[in-house]
Amino acid sequence: MKIVAIIQARMGSTRLPGKVMKEVLGKSLLEYQIERVNRSQSIQSLVVATTQRETEQPIIDLCEKLAVPCFRGAEEDVLERFYEAAIHYEADAIVRLTSDCPLIDPLIIDKVVNEFRNSRRYDYVSNTIKRTYPRGFDIEILSMEALKQCHRETTNTGYREHVTPFLYKHPERFNIGQVTHSSSLQHYRLTVDTEEDFTLVRFIIEHLYNKNQSFSLEDILYLLQENPEWNLLNSHVEQKKVL
Repeated sequence: MKIVAIIQARMGSTRLPGKVMKEVLGKSLLEYQIERVNRSQSIQSLVVATTQRETEQPIIDLCEKLAVPCFRGAEEDVLERFYEAAIHYEADAIVRLTSDCPLIDPLIIDKVVNEFRNSRRYDYVSNTIKRTYPRGFDIEILSMEALKQCHRETTNTGYREHVTPFLYKHPERFNIGQVTHSSSLQHYRLTVDTEEDFTLVRFIIEHLYNKNQSFSLEDILYLLQENPEWNLLNSHVEQKKVL
């Protein structure tokens, strides 16, 4: 089974434009995410999927520098972009990641992928339906057949923008699995959607990366326990609703 991870990335974020290329210690957030995803033991290929807009050139340049495949497709119809990228790279299953998660933990990617692969019965597995992991550690995997059905059958603009809602909103049609943490960590916000989010993530990278480039979620939690005031930096930020 060829498992392809696809990071959707673009420069045109509405709340924090250009966030994927904001730098910490001389590297962009997208570069940190690519480094961390590449440490996953369960994926065979990593692709960055961006749009056709000229403004995406910094993303294209980064992918060329890191020798990471980059696929360009529709801007608003993200489902179309994912489908075409998955076809192009001959995926049997697709790990969907978003570029607002630069701290993503490869061990958690492997946990979600292994639940999908070992069960042999799921069309879709994620750690987001019942949220126990922090924001910023969102991982989904779906079969190519399930992606084809989504692409073929849904015309809902919101479903197509967010790629996977057609799946998890139709549990009567798809076998859906979930991965949960042993304790609830959903109150931690480790995604990057605003300037305050970026400040927190910058603090974390500055304190952990030079000591251990493979730092884990557990390392982050320990750091936040040592510096509880950091959690207040973005505690007021409201997550945008998917639909």
